[in-house]
Amino acid sequence: MSGSEWGPRPFRFGVAAGAAMPGAELLSAARLAEELGYEVFSVSDHLNLPGSELAPLVTLAAVAAVTERIELQPLVLANDFRHPALLAKETATLDLISDGRCAIGLGAGWLGADFQLPGIPFDTPTVRIARLRESVQVVRGLHSGEAFTFGGEHYRIDGMTGSPLPVRNPMPLMIGGAGRYMLSVAARLADTVSLNLGLPLSAGRWQTGAAPYADVTDDKVGWVREAAGERFSQLELQATVFGGAVTDADPQEVLAPLATMLDVEPGQLQGCPHVLAGTLDECVSSVQAWRERWGISYVTVPLALAATFAPVVDALRGH
Repeated sequence: MSGSEWGPRPFRFGVAAGAAMPGAELLSAARLAEELGYEVFSVSDHLNLPGSELAPLVTLAAVAAVTERIELQPLVLANDFRHPALLAKETATLDLISDGRCAIGLGAGWLGADFQLPGIPFDTPTVRIARLRESVQVVRGLHSGEAFTFGGEHYRIDGMTGSPLPVRNPMPLMIGGAGRYMLSVAARLADTVSLNLGLPLSAGRWQTGAAPYADVTDDKVGWVREAAGERFSQLELQATVFGGAVTDADPQEVLAPLATMLDVEPGQLQGCPHVLAGTLDECVSSVQAWRERWGISYVTVPLALAATFAPVVDALRGH
């Protein structure tokens, strides 16, 4: 799976926030990320996941007020947390107040506790993904500036004219997932496909597409390519780095805590696009290899590691 088959898309890099912190600290970190050359500020969307406490759209609105260039993107919104009419209004509002810097990020939700603990129905993946597909149609329709009517299985809109309208219209759309069906839908509907990493079901057991192995990423990109057909060359592929460092230390030692959390050996993470550890040259080579093998050109790192990976960004951004 080689990016050279369609000509490499230039690299871009983002940071992902989520952990609760004082406002001044968060906004200072956002300004620093922009100064360091990161092009996207993202926030995850969970109701019950430690380290993902911040509400994404509220946080991104605050970040918009203290930055000038960085794109604002939820990574990604759980579709079932919001009616698409509300999603259309809130994303368009964020785009308007940020002078066209908002991109939509959407997923079907995957963490059962996010739904079960607050009493939100956690339907089968097939049903959740069907709702997501309708949600995309509704958001696009309400961003059209015309009276919009929609009669789907899950949502109904009766002659509603959405407002405000986004500055960028249609707004860029990322859809994230790990399983074949979700990634196939993303391949057909999105501008950017986020290749997600999941958590183990139990020791050594993973849902299809969720495991942190390079060959699993081969499978994911293959599913995207097959579903996208001729539009594959137009897609941007994104991956999130969850751990690592630019360091002279042994990469396996650096990755040991993350490997323990994922219940794998550090060596099993070798080549995976969700970890990045080694010297500057090694890290740069790794990211280049991800683009060559899979076409991944959009890389997101934790906000806490923004300074750590800044030399990699300097070396590769825009190339």
